[in-house]
Amino acid sequence: MVVVRKVGKYEIGRTIGEGTFAKVKFAQNTETGESVAMKVLDRSTIIKHKMVDQIKREISIMTLVRHPHVVRLYEVLASRTKIYIILEFITGGELFDKIVHHGRLSEAGARRYFQQLIDGVDYCHSKGVYHRDLKPENLLLDSQGNLKISDFGLSALPEQGVSLLRTTCGTPNYVAPEVLSHKGYNGAVADVWSCGVILYVLMAGYLPFDDLDLTTLYSKVAAADFSCPSWFPVGAKSLIHRILDPNPETRITIQQIRDDDWFKKDYVPVKLFQYEDVNLDDVNAVFDDPEEQRANEPCGNEDTGPLILNAFDLIILSQGLNLATLFDRGQDSIKYQTRFVSRKPAKVVLSSMEVVAQSMGFKTHIRNYKMRVEGLSTDKSSHFSVMLEIFEVAPTFFMVDIQKAAGDASEYLKFYKSFCSNLDDIIWKPPNESSKSRITKTRSKRR
Repeated sequence: MVVVRKVGKYEIGRTIGEGTFAKVKFAQNTETGESVAMKVLDRSTIIKHKMVDQIKREISIMTLVRHPHVVRLYEVLASRTKIYIILEFITGGELFDKIVHHGRLSEAGARRYFQQLIDGVDYCHSKGVYHRDLKPENLLLDSQGNLKISDFGLSALPEQGVSLLRTTCGTPNYVAPEVLSHKGYNGAVADVWSCGVILYVLMAGYLPFDDLDLTTLYSKVAAADFSCPSWFPVGAKSLIHRILDPNPETRITIQQIRDDDWFKKDYVPVKLFQYEDVNLDDVNAVFDDPEEQRANEPCGNEDTGPLILNAFDLIILSQGLNLATLFDRGQDSIKYQTRFVSRKPAKVVLSSMEVVAQSMGFKTHIRNYKMRVEGLSTDKSSHFSVMLEIFEVAPTFFMVDIQKAAGDASEYLKFYKSFCSNLDDIIWKPPNESSKSRITKTRSKRR
């Protein structure tokens, strides 16, 4: 019997992302049929790591910034043991992926994304919210190719009467020089710098400030030591230099960006619309009164075997409604997430994958029918991590879903080819497919 796992009105599907403190699952609103992303956090882990205030702040911020170019928070539910954050389900992947696979964008394409970014960031600032970690990895694309700002985990809401922020945070390549100075900074002005770096990356296909040595990198950022490629239009080059001004006092403002001729070309202001208020009673209750039961716990014990894919899972895994794409995807599909099917018992598949991963020099961590593989990249310069999970498609069919958790895309594809070449004895192939293992690709999800 297939166990239906539900929280409130949401039927829960497969895991589409996993981090240190949370899992993100595909879910469906049984009342409206709408697909959503459900971020699941463990209450005890949040308390253990003293993250209660951070989680409450992130949720509060997302209730404030309700804008077409910001990932939407629908509602928050909680039980005695879990927090469930219901978010807009974004299907187009990260803007970072687009740059990695297609290189630099056209002037028109880069300008369009930059206009949408500025719209979203400006709205956040109007609500007193400063993102502090703006980068292409935190910018998602919806099914229409529109930009959505995500990941407000490092965002700040300044305290009453406090004008400067003092926490050094963000990603070094995108962070403003004043943030690194430890002297206090204006969150809005620092966000503008990050937007300028993003515009540069969109148009160049690479970073303006980059160095493996952090000290050298910080020096380049502090001095705004960069140059624009020859193909940059004069207008874009001028705007980027005004944004990447190392002096926050003279750096261009968002209003001045809006008034810039290059920015204004083909600009279509976004239409704001009214959102319903988000009820946070469940979240407050789960921390204020541990005995209060505010949502139905998922039924069933996930430790008893691989998760069984339900109809919603199969649909989201396929392209359209063609379920054959589970087993054979075309070369035009989006990269980063790969899978294969086996007719061997799930435990055999799991142990085989563990042996192969370890023989390749990686460490493995197994919990139930999930395995994390991690180690250093081929050139030993960065961390590399992959998540593998086994699902039951039918009593004699098991699907292994593999996702890049950390590391370079090309590194991931090398890993996948080598990994699968050593698993030929467990990978099932349709009768008409050649014996050569094929890389299958699917739509990137938010991890």
